[in-house]
Order: sequence, then C-alpha cells, then structure tokens
Amino acid sequence: MSENTPTTTKDDPNQVAGELSHSEIMFILSALLLAMLLAALDQTIVATALPRIAGDLHGLNRLSWVATSYLITSAIATPLYGKIGDMFGRKKVFQTAIVIFLIGSMLCGLSQTMSQLIFFRGLQGIGAGGLMSLVLAIVGDVVSPRQRGRYQGYFGATFGVASIAGPLLGGFFADAHSIFGIAGWRWIFYINLPLGLFALSMIAARLHLPVRRTEHKLDFLGAGLLAVSVSSLLLATVWGGTDYAWGSMQIIGLIATFVVGTLLFLVREHTAAEPVIPLRLFKNDIFSVSSFLSLITGVGMFGAIIFLPEYQQIVRGVSATRSGLLLLPLIGGLLFSVVLSGRLVTKYGRYRIFPIIGTLVMALGFWLFTHVGVHTSQVTLSIWMIVLGLGMGSFLQIMTVAVQNSVDRKDLGTATGVVIFFRSVGSALGAALFGAVLTARLNAHLKQLLPAASGTHQINSTALQSGANQLHKLPPHELALVLEAFARSFHDIFLIGIPCALIAFVVALFLREQPLRNSTRKAPPAIEG
Repeated sequence: MSENTPTTTKDDPNQVAGELSHSEIMFILSALLLAMLLAALDQTIVATALPRIAGDLHGLNRLSWVATSYLITSAIATPLYGKIGDMFGRKKVFQTAIVIFLIGSMLCGLSQTMSQLIFFRGLQGIGAGGLMSLVLAIVGDVVSPRQRGRYQGYFGATFGVASIAGPLLGGFFADAHSIFGIAGWRWIFYINLPLGLFALSMIAARLHLPVRRTEHKLDFLGAGLLAVSVSSLLLATVWGGTDYAWGSMQIIGLIATFVVGTLLFLVREHTAAEPVIPLRLFKNDIFSVSSFLSLITGVGMFGAIIFLPEYQQIVRGVSATRSGLLLLPLIGGLLFSVVLSGRLVTKYGRYRIFPIIGTLVMALGFWLFTHVGVHTSQVTLSIWMIVLGLGMGSFLQIMTVAVQNSVDRKDLGTATGVVIFFRSVGSALGAALFGAVLTARLNAHLKQLLPAASGTHQINSTALQSGANQLHKLPPHELALVLEAFARSFHDIFLIGIPCALIAFVVALFLREQPLRNSTRKAPPAIEG
C-alpha cells in the first residue's frame, strides 16, 4: 500500500481511517472516558477508606503501602504501555490493561490480609498505568491535534468527577458496615467490575485503530532498569523523613540506586534496538520541554489537590466526605479553563500561550493560599480555589497536544506515555515533597507554640495518620494551639508551591509553537480490528 493512499475503516469503506464524525468520536470517547474514570477514581476513592480497611485487615502499620504499591507500579507501567501500544497496536494493549485492572480490582476486594491487598493493589496499578496513557494516545489516533481542544473539556470533567466522587464514595463505602452481606469497603474495588466490563464491550465493538506492523523486540533489560530506578526514587521520597531519616543508610542507598539505575538505563536505551524510551525523542525540543513541564506542574498540582482536603479536615474539622465537596470551586475553575483553552486552541490553532499564562495564575493561586489561617472563611477559600483551578486547567492537556502534534506517527504512543510518566512521577514527588515539608514545619511550629508540651511527636503522628477525629479530642486550649500549628504548616507548603509554579512558567517560555495538524496522521497504516 502506498504511503499516500487513504485507508478506509471497516465500518465505512468510503471514510478515511481516523477522520471520524463527531458522533463516532463521542461514542469512542465515552468508552475511553469511562476507563480513565476508573483509573482516576481509584487514586482518590481508597484514601478515605484506608483506616477502616487497615482496621479490618489488622495492618495499620502498613497502611501507606496500599497507596505506595499502586503509585509505583502505575508510574512504571505508563511508558511501557505507550511503547508496547506502538509496537502491537493500541486497541489490544488497551483491552489487556483493562482486564489486568479488573482482575486486580477483584482480587483487592477478596483480600484477607494486608499483604494480599498491597500486592493486588500493585497489580491493579499495572493496569491503571495503561488506562491513563493509552486513553490519551488513542485520542491522538482518532482526533486531530487541531480538533483536540473541542473534546478537552470531557477529560477535565472526568478528573473533576473523580476528585469529588472519590472521597464521597470512599467515605460512603467505608461507613457502610455491610452491603449485600459483603463488607462495605470491599465495594470500593468491586464497583470497578461492571463499569470496566461495560467499557471493554464498547471498545471491542466500535473502536478500530490504526496499527503499524513492526518487528517486535521489547527491551526487557531497559524496562527492568527503569523499574528499579523509578521504584528507588519513589520509595526514597515516600520513606524519607517518615519511616527513615533523610540521612539514613536506607534512604542514601535508595538514592544511590536511583542514580546508578538511571545511568545504566540511559546507557541501555542508547544501545537498545527497540528502547522503552527512545532518547532520540529528546532531540525534539517540544517533546523535551513538554516532558519537563509535565514533571514540574505534576509536583505543584498534586501538592495542591491532596493537601487542600487535609486542611479542611484537620484545621476546620470537616468530614472526609464534605472536604471532597468543598473542592467544587477548584474543580469548577479547572473545568472552565480546560474547556475555554481547548476551544481557543481549536479556533486559533495556537497553544503556547496557555501554559505560560496558566503557570503564572497557578503561582498566584499558591500565593493566595499562603495567607490561609485557622479562621479563613470558606468563601475566601473558594475564591482562592477558583483562581488555582483556572491556572491548572489552562495547561492540563496542552503538553499532550503539543507532543502528539510534533512527533512521528510511529512514536505517538511512546511519546504520550512518556509525558504522562513524567506527570505521574512529578505527582509522586509532589506528594512526598509537600508531605515532608508539612511534617517538618508542623514539628517546628508545635515546638514553638507548645514548648512545654510533652508528646509533641505523638500529636503530630496522630493528626497525620488519624485525621481530625483524634485531634479534636484534645483539651480546647491545646487544640487551638495545635490547629494554629497546622494552619501555619499548610501556609508553608503552599509557599513551596510558588517556586514550583514559577519554574514551570520559565520552562513554558521555551515551549515552541508548531502549527497544529488538521489530520490524525501523516501516513495511514493498516486498521486494527
């Protein structure tokens, strides 16, 4: 077949592959968004129920591992799915990722010990890494970069729904002693099964994607080195300052493993026939800048989203469920700017200005939150959240659009997976960085405000691990001082967010604008059934 010969779809012989109608795109997007919702929801729904789960499985001391195992495996899997999708075809790989996610969900619900739950959460994360990266790569298959903005709002809405529905559903299932004779928290995982099977059936029936036939030589050694490197980095950031001191041999050893593993990975990728992350992609300045920008903004965005509910629960004493609802102004601002920026990108074909403006607005939002205190009104907080959401939504999808527009067709999945990978790693680093700052500053403020109090460390640990329920049992005078210490600590972590946003602004200035394509492909490959 000639490279310039249009390929037709199986459904319509007269229609050029990839140039789908709006109704066809919406049908495909509905299945993709449902799959993305499952992965995004699972990042937020479990956190609210963790104390109840740990109590039932008698593993409170291993509670953090339930989230860490999912985080590590999903981050590692993300770029691998992108590469494998380019090699074998994204539809089959995407279906495999959904199946792995559903098997992991079912086994999580059946877990009888904390060790089983931790292991199966890791398995679930392997599937989730594919859901997040392949959804955006598939969108690149069916929607041209110029038209992508028309549909960006749906993805922003999906993340918004997950951010709000996660804590709400998690709290509901955790509070339910039993549903149909099954412990309520187990439905957190079982609820994925019917939704995932429905998405799987829709994809099997209607999604027909282009696939290039290539010789398959997956770089297993490179994948292993990447796994070692990323795992070491994430474990160092998760454990550092909490389980182990930053200067301990354990943390130093993990950091050394990360450095050595990264160097070996780079050497391997330079020589591998089919590298997991082709280093030649970094010669593309749009790809390099977008990847680094995803990393930096991931740090700031995750730090903001995860610690705003903590402020509401700890300082203001609201429930976990209500703290999720109180994020509505943030989600509203984010959705508005996602839709607006997407429409403007489609109309004018220009994208560079949005991360530049967005990172500045995000810095302003962080600056506003440095004024947070114990008695800050909810109206004021809502206004600040709207500003922060407007900033984040302006660039949420832009880096993916820019990268998919700039790389060759054969690298679309790999490049998309790498950008999502950097955002995932940035989110993990952001959670660890902001958490370490919160712990350190909380200890400092507690010692300053309660110099004669014994058990300062116990107050800190109890509040962070058990939330406001235990904290608000303190005597009124001591409680007031402890809440003031927390408020000052939240002030400090948002202060750290300002340089993150400003660094992202400087990086965004180097993002080169390239005319957005009106076609989904340069050369049409065969169609995957």
